[in-house]
Parts: sequence; C-alpha cells; structure tokens
Amino acid sequence: MTSSDLRSFLRRILTVARTEIAALTALLVMAGGVLSFIEIADDMTEADGQAFDQHVLALMRPYADDPGRPWGPWWLKEAAADITSLGGISVLGLFALIVIVFLLSQRKWLSSVLLVLGLAGGVALSEGLKAVFERERPPAAMQAVETINASFPSGHALLSTVFYLSVAVMLTRAFPRRRFKAFVLGVGMLMALLVGMTRIYLGAHWASDVLAGWAVGAAWAMALWLVAYGVARLQRGRHAALQDQDTLDQAEAPTKV
Repeated sequence: MTSSDLRSFLRRILTVARTEIAALTALLVMAGGVLSFIEIADDMTEADGQAFDQHVLALMRPYADDPGRPWGPWWLKEAAADITSLGGISVLGLFALIVIVFLLSQRKWLSSVLLVLGLAGGVALSEGLKAVFERERPPAAMQAVETINASFPSGHALLSTVFYLSVAVMLTRAFPRRRFKAFVLGVGMLMALLVGMTRIYLGAHWASDVLAGWAVGAAWAMALWLVAYGVARLQRGRHAALQDQDTLDQAEAPTKV
C-alpha cells in the first residue's frame, strides 16, 4: 500500500467515524427530547411546575395597571411580535415552499420529501398533543397577541425548531469547514430559541409550553435526520429515485478544518 493509498484509507475511516458520531449524537438528542417532554408534561400538572409558569409570567408582566403590557420599552413588544411570526405556520409554509423548490432544482429528492414530512408531521404532533392535554392559555388579559387553540405544547416553538434545525442540518452539507457548519447550526438554533422566547414574552404561552415545544421539535428534527441518514446509506450506490444527488460524493469527501 502506497502512502497515498494509506492517506485515502485513513481519510475514509475518519469520515465514517465522524458520521457515526453524528448519528449517535442525533439519537441522544432525540431520546433527550422525548424524555424532557415527558418530564415537562408531568411537572405541568404539579404545584411546582405551575408555580414556575406563574412566576415567569409575572416577571414578563410587571405593570399592575396594565396587565397586557409586557416588560420593556414599546419597541421591544413590536420586535417580539415580528419575530414570533417567524414561527407561524403561514410564514414557515412560505419558507418551506422556497426551500423545497430550491432543493428540487438541485435534485435533492430525499431532502425535499423529508422536509415536507417534517413540517406535516410537526403540525400533526402539535395539534395532536394540544388535543390530548387541552391546557388553557395564560389569562387573555395578559396576552399581547391573539391565540386560537390549546396551549401545551407551543406550536410556534415546535414547528420553528423542526424547520430551522432541519434546514440548518441540510445546509451544513454545503460547507466543508467546521466553522461554517457550526455557524449554520447556531443560526438555526438561535431562530428557534428566539421564536420560543417571544411566545413567553408576549404572554401567548406558559414557559413550560415553550420548553415542551423545543423538546418535541428537536426530537422530531433529529428523527428526520436519522431517517435521511439511514435511507442514504441503504440507497448509496443504487441510484435510487429518492437519493439526493451527490450524496455518495459528499459522504466520502474529507471534512476540512
């Protein structure tokens, strides 16, 4: 074996190791999200959990003469209202359509299908869990935005986590350097974090609703990634219809640091 062959072999081994570590991390995040949701759902019905939610809501509503006014200057409320719309189904649907059209133009069939299933599954999870728990929203007098359905879990937090985290993971494939991958993932998590925090700030949800939405959203996003990873491995080299173009090349390419 020549030195060139040895370097190529070692690069392949390193790539496989990194991929397996990523799969293990995704599995741990998924399991952690499910367990966290179960714990939050249990605490929600207990006195300590309800006291925590009431305390957070009180911190966001310090004005006794105007309970619907959130803490801070007027422009902060306006900014929060703008940011919270980034987790709404209409905005996410529009963003998803743009991303899906782009993915299809790049012949990323698997990613396109999984993104559609991800959002559809996220909506089903959100509405299904709301129907099961049927939790009341914070008092209407303390809500700075209109709400239409049950409170637990937060649909905005759940769907924004699924969408922005899934898109961020997809985009990491386009960047060979770790610093760019970390930046993209960081932006995705920041978007989901901001949307969830605005739901609490605007009085649309209890804090535990948002924590539960983040937990379920992260678990669902990682489940989708694991499905994509498994399908790509099964279809690799077979040129199957759902396989993303260049999946094999990207999987075998060494990662730059």
